[in-house]
Amino acid sequence: MDAPHYVVNAEAAVHRDGEYLVVERAAAEEHAAGALALVGGTVEVSEGRDVLEATVRREVEEEVGVTVGLVAYVTNSAFETPDDRVVNTVFLAEYASGTARPRDPDEVAAVHWLTPDEVRDHPDAPQFTADYVDAVDAHRIERRQS
Repeated sequence: MDAPHYVVNAEAAVHRDGEYLVVERAAAEEHAAGALALVGGTVEVSEGRDVLEATVRREVEEEVGVTVGLVAYVTNSAFETPDDRVVNTVFLAEYASGTARPRDPDEVAAVHWLTPDEVRDHPDAPQFTADYVDAVDAHRIERRQS
């Protein structure tokens, strides 16, 4: 029997002035189409050292045109789609520059800067997205206090 194989995903909760950048996933997306999500994507083998952080930086730039500064690991989870087993890693990423906008309408339909409360209350935010934003916000506040 083959050992399970996992796709590794890295997502960023990009923080700016008390708000987090979330995207509305395009209708063409296979997983969670139309839902609010963090910006992220699959780790590519060619990324080398600090592969998760490099993936976060690459995906944020590619998907929404934003550059991030600090990237700090917060949490992870695992889930299954019809095609894959996925290990999902979530990072706090501090906004550095750029105007957030959908760069590929086949992936991202819209971008929003929302507070954690606004994410939690948004009708298109799955519970896992709200939970990730809450975890990142708690991590950010804890870092600031230490």
